Amino acid sequence: MINTTQLLFLITLSSGTLITMSATSWFSAWMGLEINLLSFIPLMTNSKNPRTTEATLKYFLIQALASIIFLFTTTLIQLHNTLPILTSYPLNLLIISTLLMKMGAAPFHFWFPETMEGLDWFNCLIIMTWQKIAPLILLSYLMKMNLFISMTIIASVMIGSLGGLNQTSLRKLLAYSSINHLGWMIAAMSCMNNSWELYFMIYSFLSLLLTTMFSTFNIFHINQNFLTLNNSQSFKMILFINLLSLGGLPPFLGFLPKWITIQILITNNHLFMCTIMVTMSLITLFYYIRLTFSSLLINAPLMQWISMSTNNNLIMTTLTIMTSLSILGLSLSMITFNIL
Repeated sequence: MINTTQLLFLITLSSGTLITMSATSWFSAWMGLEINLLSFIPLMTNSKNPRTTEATLKYFLIQALASIIFLFTTTLIQLHNTLPILTSYPLNLLIISTLLMKMGAAPFHFWFPETMEGLDWFNCLIIMTWQKIAPLILLSYLMKMNLFISMTIIASVMIGSLGGLNQTSLRKLLAYSSINHLGWMIAAMSCMNNSWELYFMIYSFLSLLLTTMFSTFNIFHINQNFLTLNNSQSFKMILFINLLSLGGLPPFLGFLPKWITIQILITNNHLFMCTIMVTMSLITLFYYIRLTFSSLLINAPLMQWISMSTNNNLIMTTLTIMTSLSILGLSLSMITFNIL
């Protein structure tokens, strides 16, 4: 349960993001980012997990470094008109790099999986979704396709796909999955299109479903899927469907934003980049399927001492209803927008 202190920090966390989104200057945007950071640090602390302190320290150092560079660069932008020696392109490149570092996108991703490993599922959901909103909004102001952005997109989808292959921790696996999806969002954003917002909303919805399921059964590693879920076939199917949807497999809802992004890239003649992104998505689908095949095909011969409480039954009912949206979302959207 969320206590009063956590509720206060959640309110200030949301306020920091809203300040950044509505900022009219770089300084006020930086102030919103700092409020957001200082509100999330207390939420990360958990005395029951010894790795939380390490994860919190890593997150704080990386975010503070990015904030310092961001503030320094925005100060140079203010001096741009008075000092002709300064050019706008390197300054924009530096700001983009700091925002990529704050989000955990490649090649500034090294802190992200290790930080995720030390957090509980609630904080993992926040760092994968809400904490990316403010940097993505600021990034959309500066985004324009060039060589650096192209390399960032390709690096994100490749590292996010290949990095998850040898992971047994679900938190690290979802961290690399988040890096991969960031590459798709940046690709849609770089083509001057607002479809990245739809992509982010659907990604956040699917991440909410997965983290809720893992949190309900206290699952943190792949081998727990068939040890813990031996007597819960419905949960296995819900997990399987949502993972396939997150991987972007039709006819699930997760395919819709990838379909739109592919159309945008083809329209803008980014065929090579589009080919790499689609190919890397097949690798992400592989390790998504690997999560559930072990639980679907293998029954653990151990006595199970886990009983479904009334609260868990309510959660399972809610997850089933939300999963039906994941299954039918693509078809409903096609009918709504007369794509058929």
